[in-house]
Amino acid sequence: MSAVETTKKTSTRGFASMDPEKQRAIARKGGESVPHEKRSFSQNPGLAAEAGRKGGQSVNPNKRSFSRNHTLASEAGRKGGHASHGGPKKPGVE
Repeated sequence: MSAVETTKKTSTRGFASMDPEKQRAIARKGGESVPHEKRSFSQNPGLAAEAGRKGGQSVNPNKRSFSRNHTLASEAGRKGGHASHGGPKKPGVE
């Protein structure tokens, strides 16, 4: 094989293959399309709090178990971490 045949071909398509300045220009346009009052929770803590309350109220109070049971929340977090990162499994489970 020649050196040309062994080189890795990269795509010239898609956002990741674009020049970084062009990526920034496109990203800027996305931010501009959002109305100013809805642009960022970090700029408006009241809006963020309101959204959080609205989301919390949409969940049935009987199903808000993580807020009342820290151990259950910890176990679920560990289970999710193990599933996504290949961590140890429970004994007896294959």
